[in-house]
Amino acid sequence: MAPGVVLVTGPNGVGKTNLLEAIHVGAQGFSPRTRAEPRLVRFGASAARVRLAGAEASTPFETEVDLEPPTAKRIRLNGAQLSGGDELRLRLSALAFTPDRLAVVKGGPIVRRAYLDRMLGRLFPARAKLPSDYARAVAQRNAALRQVRLGESPLDTVAPWTAQVAALGAELDRSRADLANALGPGFADHAEALGLLDAEIAYPEEGLSIEALEARLQRDVERGTTGLGPHLRDAPITSADRDLRSYGSQGEQRTAVLALVLAEAELLAERRGEPPLLLLDDVFSELDAARAEALVARLPRGGQTVVTATERAGVLEPDLLVTVTPGIALAA
Repeated sequence: MAPGVVLVTGPNGVGKTNLLEAIHVGAQGFSPRTRAEPRLVRFGASAARVRLAGAEASTPFETEVDLEPPTAKRIRLNGAQLSGGDELRLRLSALAFTPDRLAVVKGGPIVRRAYLDRMLGRLFPARAKLPSDYARAVAQRNAALRQVRLGESPLDTVAPWTAQVAALGAELDRSRADLANALGPGFADHAEALGLLDAEIAYPEEGLSIEALEARLQRDVERGTTGLGPHLRDAPITSADRDLRSYGSQGEQRTAVLALVLAEAELLAERRGEPPLLLLDDVFSELDAARAEALVARLPRGGQTVVTATERAGVLEPDLLVTVTPGIALAA
């Protein structure tokens, strides 16, 4: 489809969100709502397939994602088999807002770390493997610590892994801080337009050194785990110095996530030269008219946005209207 806004309407439960989810699976190789891939397969079926055709930077593409749990999913781009979803995401860019994404604000630190690390791969492709490389180094160091604790290895066997964890951890910490700093201004600007004042996502760089890890080596041996590093850090999301996880209303949390998605889209457009495909599920349901108008005004220009709603929103004039009834989608 040509660039523009597609509005998908229909009553609750007819499959609007499933449509957005399928588009995201076809563009990114994973669901924005769940990591349990068997849940993506229709009840009573043993497999699912998503085919998606479109254009990225005016270059046509076709993707095919096959899901047949418990076997690994298969992803093809223009007929060529890809190694996995990471490779697809380096080629195509898409962002989704769904109610499930409120976990970025409402969830624990692990959710925000994962959010930053996924975005890191999108914005800085050369650093895409850094989070997994660091996680493997920490796992190897933890295994060495447990062997020392059990008396199966001498203490100095931990040292090589300490050096690797320190090097990768410092680089990951710096990269996350760079990302938070890049997202911050756009996030605050979009949040303010949507009624959330003084919004901030914070991740100050702390670094990680061999000396800091060695200073707590005995404690790490006793616990069998590495107790320092970016695998334990948080990126709190606040408004007027209030942590929105603990003190934000549902509406404020929703607005924060939406502002983050808009800020991500802005950064991706700057770095890739074209806005990402934007998928917004049930985005108007908790916005008053003024905030809904502000959102429409901030949708990326020159790209494509797919929005779902139970009825046609008065503030949005779509380029294409799709009406969904059970089992049928009609475009106008």
